[in-house]
Amino acid sequence: MTGDGPQASLEALVARTALGDRAAFEQLYRATRSKLFAVSLRIVRERPLAEEVLQDSFVNIWRRASDYAAAKSAPLTWMTAIVRNRSVDLVRRSREEPDVDDQLVANLVDDAAAPEREAAARGEAHTLKKCLAELDAEQRQTIALAFFHGLTHSELAAHLNRPLGTVKTHVRRGLMRLRECLDRQGVRA
Repeated sequence: MTGDGPQASLEALVARTALGDRAAFEQLYRATRSKLFAVSLRIVRERPLAEEVLQDSFVNIWRRASDYAAAKSAPLTWMTAIVRNRSVDLVRRSREEPDVDDQLVANLVDDAAAPEREAAARGEAHTLKKCLAELDAEQRQTIALAFFHGLTHSELAAHLNRPLGTVKTHVRRGLMRLRECLDRQGVRA
């Protein structure tokens, strides 16, 4: 490899990765994983979470290697930004979880254990499943990912490789059709 040492090597590895070269990607991983792991660990502060971020980041690097522009930044800087952004997103998501007052939770009565409530819940679940089946496949998939897996509109767009506006439209129209179906079935939405 020609150029200025390690940076030129990394640039060449990213370029080969962009062409789908798995061996180059493996070399890129080995050359940068320790530094990138350290970046993530400093942000998320938990080893298992940092490992998860690193894995997600390398999947993203594999997919987006062709987007790398050597004129804009060094390869390690580009990869560090990916890891940093993933790490910060993970920390933000964990902070958005509501604080629960333990004493309040301890004083709550569990009405779900009543047999009549369980029967009603099963009936509503069956109706919901039936109404979901009436949606077209893309609307059903989008709603399932959003509500059952907790993906945001942006995450849905990335996961489905669709424009953000298209994803929002699928969710909105799917929810409208779902509500209409549930109303017809006599279930309060």
